[in-house]
Amino acid sequence: MSRKPKHRRTSTGPRRRELLQALGIFQRATPDQLWKLTRPGNQHDKLVRDNLLDLEDHHLVRIELVREDQRQVWVLTKRGHGEAKLLLEPKGIRVSALREEKYDPVTGKLLGAGYDEHAAAVTSTAAELHRAGIGHRLGFATEIGHRLGDGYVQRADLVVRAPDAGVPVLLVEVDRRSEDAHDLVVKLRRHWEWGRLLPRDADKRTVDLVRSRPDAIEHVGHDKRLWRRFYPPTGREGLAPLAFVFADTTEAKIANTVAVLEKAGRRYWASRRYDSHYPKAITARDYRQAVPVVVTTLEQLQEHGAGAAVWRRLGRSREQTLTDALDNPDGHTLYRAQEARADAEDKQRRAAEREAQRPVCTRCGRKFTDEHWEEITVHRTAVRAGDKSVCGPCRADDVAHEEAAAGAARIEAATPLALEPEHVQEPGKLRGLFRRRG
Repeated sequence: MSRKPKHRRTSTGPRRRELLQALGIFQRATPDQLWKLTRPGNQHDKLVRDNLLDLEDHHLVRIELVREDQRQVWVLTKRGHGEAKLLLEPKGIRVSALREEKYDPVTGKLLGAGYDEHAAAVTSTAAELHRAGIGHRLGFATEIGHRLGDGYVQRADLVVRAPDAGVPVLLVEVDRRSEDAHDLVVKLRRHWEWGRLLPRDADKRTVDLVRSRPDAIEHVGHDKRLWRRFYPPTGREGLAPLAFVFADTTEAKIANTVAVLEKAGRRYWASRRYDSHYPKAITARDYRQAVPVVVTTLEQLQEHGAGAAVWRRLGRSREQTLTDALDNPDGHTLYRAQEARADAEDKQRRAAEREAQRPVCTRCGRKFTDEHWEEITVHRTAVRAGDKSVCGPCRADDVAHEEAAAGAARIEAATPLALEPEHVQEPGKLRGLFRRRG
């Protein structure tokens, strides 16, 4: 008796593309993960499972294995991988490697089909972020390498680009009890070091500056550094933010790991004091050279959602939403406000001190004007300023009196003196002195 084929819902074009794109990026995924990566608005993954079966009929996907919890793990076939490449590569998105079917020649058992719990945790993290509206499936990338100056490549488990959610870029490291806390500190240090590198084509002047001393890179803007060639501005101070997501581990281990990250990695994530003329007035912190680091658990993401207050920023005591945790309310914006306020207060103080020192006229009691004050203190004018204890108007009166007296003196000097009476001769007297004698 022939078996009647089970009726399967035919997938529509967009749904088919969504599933192929998701599998092309993450390589392997369960229907539950694919549901959250493609159709998080649906109540369950039934439609996704129907579409996977349809894609299987078209030889585009296949079941690689069934987990102990009976969840199927789906991968692309060679044909599906080629179609996913056509969908992703024109968008500049790297396609994950094809998982080929290889069988043991003796037993016929499928080889290389073990389930990678770490890769599953990375995919689940992306799925929970997407479900919360933090990122689009085409904004995720896995195993992205960042090459350091010594040639070592530090890979990020997941890179998230979610500008619409206020997270232009987020590097994610997933830990499943497989790494020592100090290994995570090393990862943090490498991300920090990568954020301080210059691109190879940096101008010679900038290169020479950075080589001149170790901290010279801090005087080079982020827009001139290598990391900005890969990622957009974060919209916040600091380097590209980093998230540590812990999965399938104990609270005690998480607490211990975070404590080590905070203490041993402080140089890389902590803010600094601003170098200001008003140190007592500035409480703002300088985050420009730091890596913002947030931590959470996959279990919290799955239980409360990635959009909830489940993220804790290193150096802070409480959990916040992702954007609040990444924000710096005590950062540069506060610094500018405090600096402006301190500068205004300093100007007022100096003005009050100057006003208290302003001279007062000893004659009329009026305060000196700025112009007259300057006149009696500047060397080239002070020598001819006259009485320095009087104000401008009184000095003007003195000058007027002096000029009037000088004018009168000039007039008097120019007027002929009148002869005294005893020197005046009587009429005809001289004439008699020269009279001829007869």
